[in-house]
Amino acid sequence: MVTAADEFRPAVPARSGTARRTRPSAWAFRAVVSAHVVAIFGQPVFAGVFLSGDYDGLRLHEAGANVTTSLGYVQLIAAVAVWVRLRRAGPFLATLALVAAETVQYFAGMGGALWLHLPLGVATIAALVVQFVDVWRRPLERRPLERRPLERRPEDRPERARIAAAPERQETGDE
Repeated sequence: MVTAADEFRPAVPARSGTARRTRPSAWAFRAVVSAHVVAIFGQPVFAGVFLSGDYDGLRLHEAGANVTTSLGYVQLIAAVAVWVRLRRAGPFLATLALVAAETVQYFAGMGGALWLHLPLGVATIAALVVQFVDVWRRPLERRPLERRPLERRPEDRPERARIAAAPERQETGDE
């Protein structure tokens, strides 16, 4: 049975060697982002353990902060690889903002500035989850190089070359 909707449905192209696929550098980036998400989700748990009265929770929260911050810097390196190999600057810029927020949050926590540490922690977790979803949503394929026409000098243009090849007309007062 053929319906009217079938008439407008485009044919599915056959899979070729140039099909959309995720490259190894993007898989590495995905792996680091996933590990980073797991580590950052432990932080509120450890903080909650501390706030419930178990003082070992503070030590766990500090160790988790070290692991989370270190994974952020590893993610930044992986994002540089994605930028260089796949020509995608977005993951690098998002990771750079995330790592900057994590670094501020780390030092705010060490300094006891809970007025900054807590809301920045919530925002950092939310930003990392958004990045996690974005990275796993679609394949990170390599962007093609943009081919821009070369700027041509005026003497290289065909109409200028024709005019330049014509003999110059001397102006005399006799005309």
